[in-house]
Amino acid sequence: MKEQHSIKKNYLYSMAYQILIMILPLITAPYLARVVGAEGTGIYSYTYSIAQYFLYFAMLGISNHGNRSIAKVREDKDKRIKVFSEIYTLQMITAITALICYLLYCVFIVHINKEIALIQTFFVMSSVFDISWLFWGMENFKVTVTRQIMVKIATAIGIFVFVKSPDDLWKYTLLLSAGTLLSTMYLFVKVKQYVVFRFQPLRNSFQNLKPVLILFIPIIATSIYRVMDKVMIGLMSDMVQVGYYENSDKLITTCLGVVGSLGSVMLPRMSNLVAKGDKEAQNQYLLKSIEATMFIAFAIAFGIASVADSFIPFFYGSKFNDCILITRLLTISVPFISWANVVRMQFLIPNEKDRIYVTSIIVGAILNVFINYNLIPLYGAAGAAIGTICAEATVMLIQTVCSRTEIDVPAFIKKSVPFLAFGFIMFFGVRILANILNKGIISMLAQIFVGALVYVSLSGVYFIATKNPIVTQLARKLHIMK
Repeated sequence: MKEQHSIKKNYLYSMAYQILIMILPLITAPYLARVVGAEGTGIYSYTYSIAQYFLYFAMLGISNHGNRSIAKVREDKDKRIKVFSEIYTLQMITAITALICYLLYCVFIVHINKEIALIQTFFVMSSVFDISWLFWGMENFKVTVTRQIMVKIATAIGIFVFVKSPDDLWKYTLLLSAGTLLSTMYLFVKVKQYVVFRFQPLRNSFQNLKPVLILFIPIIATSIYRVMDKVMIGLMSDMVQVGYYENSDKLITTCLGVVGSLGSVMLPRMSNLVAKGDKEAQNQYLLKSIEATMFIAFAIAFGIASVADSFIPFFYGSKFNDCILITRLLTISVPFISWANVVRMQFLIPNEKDRIYVTSIIVGAILNVFINYNLIPLYGAAGAAIGTICAEATVMLIQTVCSRTEIDVPAFIKKSVPFLAFGFIMFFGVRILANILNKGIISMLAQIFVGALVYVSLSGVYFIATKNPIVTQLARKLHIMK
C-alpha cells in the first residue's frame, strides 16, 4: 500500500478545492443573479433542497461511518475490502430505494416546476456511486479533489455558454445535477488501487445499519437549519425570499468550506489515533485545529459583515440589496459552526460519542423550526437567518458542555479570544473607512485590503508572540533559504 498522505498535503488539496469554489462563484454568481434573477434562483434552490432530502435518505450516515470505519482498518487490506463491500452494499440498497421514491414524488406529487424537479433526479442518482468516504478513510484527498475541480470548472464554463435567460433555468439545473453525477462516477476508475468489491451476506451489511442511522439523525436534523430553511421560506413566504436567502447563504457556506476541509482531513487521522489509543496526539491536534479554525472563522465573519453593504450590490446587483441584512445575520453563526466542527469532526465522531452529537443537533433543529415558524411570516429570509444563529449557537454549547471533561475547553477559549478581538478591530476600522470614502468599487477594494491587512497583521504578531509552530517552521525555512 502506498505511504499515507500527510495531513499537510491533504489539507493543501482540500484548500486548493475550497479556493476554487470561492473563486468560481465570484465569476458565475453575479452573472446568474442578473440572468436567472431572484425568482429563478429561488426555484432552483427550492427544488434542489427537496432533492437533497432524498439524497440524505439515500446516504444516511454512510459518509462519516464509512470514513471512520475505513480509517480504522486501512493497514489491513483484507479487512478493508470486507468493510468496504459491506458498507457499499448497504449504500446501494438505500440509494436505489431513495431514487425510486424521488421519481414517484416527481411524477405524482410535483405539479409546479416539475421539469426542474425531474432534472434534479441526476443529483439524487449520484448517491448510488458516491464512494468518497473510501478515499477519505485512506487519507487520499487528491482523487476526490481532482475530480471535483474538473467538474466545477466544466460546470462554470457551461453556465456561460448555455445559460442566457430565465428560460434557461433547466439548463443550469442540468449542468449542476449531471455534473454531480459524473463526478461521483469518476471515483470508480480509481477504486481498484485500494479495494475490490466482494459480495457479502446481507446480514453483515445490515450490521452497519445501526451506526449509520445514529449518524444519520444529526445529518437530517442539521438539514433542518441548513436546507429546510429554504423549504420553509418557500412555503411560508415566496420564491424571491428563497432567492435572497440562497445567495446570502452561498457567500457564507462557500467561505466556510475552508473550515470544513480541515475537519474532513482530520477525521480519518483522529479515528486512526483513537484506534491506536494515542490520546496525547489527539489533544495536540485538537488545540492546533481550534486555533487555525477560529483564526479563519473570525476573519470570515467580521470580514464579510464589514463589507456586505458595498460587496453585495456590486456582486449580485442592486436588486439583491435585501441580502445585506440577511448576510450580516448569517455571519454571526460562522464562529459557532466552526467551533462545533472541530469538536464534532475531531472528537465526537472519531471517539464514537454519537449520543452527544445526535442530542445537540436534535435540540438545535427543534429550536430552529420553532423560530422559523414564528419569524419567517414576519421577516421572511431574515427570520430564517435568526433561527440559524440560535440553532448553531445551541449545538455548539451542548457539544462543548458535554465534552468538557475530555477536551480542554479553557484552552479552546484562550486560543479563540484573540481572534475575536482582532475581528472587532478590523470591523470597526473598515466601517470608519467606509464612512470616509464614497461608495464604489475602489472604496470596496480599499475596505477589503485594509480589513485584511489589519487582521493578518494583528494575527501575525500574535502568532510570533506565542511562538506558533507553523510560523516558527516557516521562519526557519525562510532563514535557511536566505
